[in-house]
Formats: sequence, structure tokens, C-alpha cells
Amino acid sequence: MFTTPKKMTHTLRACALLIGYPDASLRGMLPSIATALHDEAALSAGRLAELEALIEALQQQAPLDTEAAYVELFDRGRSTSLHLFEHVHGDSRDRGPAMIDLAQTYEKAGLFLSPGELPDYLPVVLEFASTQPPKEARAFLGEMTHILNALFTALVKRESRYASVVGALIELAGERAHAVKIQPDEALDDSWAEPLAFDGCSSHGQAKPGAAQPIHLVRKSSATQGVQP
Repeated sequence: MFTTPKKMTHTLRACALLIGYPDASLRGMLPSIATALHDEAALSAGRLAELEALIEALQQQAPLDTEAAYVELFDRGRSTSLHLFEHVHGDSRDRGPAMIDLAQTYEKAGLFLSPGELPDYLPVVLEFASTQPPKEARAFLGEMTHILNALFTALVKRESRYASVVGALIELAGERAHAVKIQPDEALDDSWAEPLAFDGCSSHGQAKPGAAQPIHLVRKSSATQGVQP
């Protein structure tokens, strides 16, 4: 178990940015993200070194290659989806009520999503957690460690440095990242196939948008090389 850091606001926001789409705006912020992580010192030295390696890789890789690799990793399989409730509910009807409950949690804190934005998107979850005191932020993340460990496992399997970001979040939740059993992704041809005619109303074959979209919470006014287990 890890002790609760006195501060984790900047670390959570840094992780929210690092796990987001690596466009030109994000690449321009990478030096500041590295500084914020080190200054707040909410993570272990080993985990900080991993995130620093990810930042260095994002800075050195060709932008188009980095963006294409990101889409391939996060938008083409459920096991690495950044929409957390996909790991639990998939496309079932249970996902809707869970999303409503999470959005209401944000609203009680004075934070509101723009129309069409989903509350279970990991960068949004982290933006909300960053507004909470350390003890509450840790408890909030702790409720999701089973999902985060599944995502961590899938990213380690893909040999992705992004596993370090998820490992850092599990560490901030007071737990240790570890591999768990996950279901293999369906082949794209199967998961994106059109449903058979007259085959019911199942959403099994429905495609989902593949384009990454930035999501922001607003306040209303009145590769895995060396990834730690």
C-alpha cells in the first residue's frame, strides 16, 4: 500500500493529459507536464521515471506516427478503451444508469459535461478527481481499481508505455498495479459487423466512432519497458 500524498492535483491533471490524444497542443505541453509531475512528487521514483520515458518517446516520435498509434491502441478494441464502463458493462443497458450516476457525482461538485460528452472517459474522470482533496480523490480512484487493472493488463500485453500512466493512477489509489484476467478483444470484422436482418435489436454489431475527441469538464459559475507491477 502507498501512503496518501499531501497533494495530487497536478499529477492527476498531468496523467489526464498524458493519456489523451497526442496532438500538437499536447506535445507542446509535455515539458510542463514533466515539471509538474516532478514538482508535486506524488508518485514513486520508479513510476516517475516511466512517465518521463513516455514523455520523451512522445517528443521524439513523428507526430503522425504517434497519433496513428494512439488511435490503433485505444480506439480499436474494448480491452484498451478509455471509456471505463465499457470494461464493465460493454454495450448493455446497465451502462446508461452508471453513466448518469457518474455525471450526477460531477454535478454535485459543480462540474458539468458539455452535450454529447461521456462521463466515463478516463481523462474526464481524472479531471474530476483532481478537483477533490487527496483523501477523497484516492477513495474515488479506489472504486475503479478493478477497471484500471484490467486496462493496465491490456496495455502491458500490447507492450505500450501508456501502461505506466494507468499504473500511476492505481498507485495514487493506494494499490499496486497487477495483471488480471481479461477477455480477448473480438476481431474487428466481428465486432463491427452489421446485425443480421430480423435478428432482434441487439447492439452487438453496432459500430462506434473511432475518432478521438477531446473532452473537458467546466465549472458553472452563479514500452512498457520497466513498467512496474
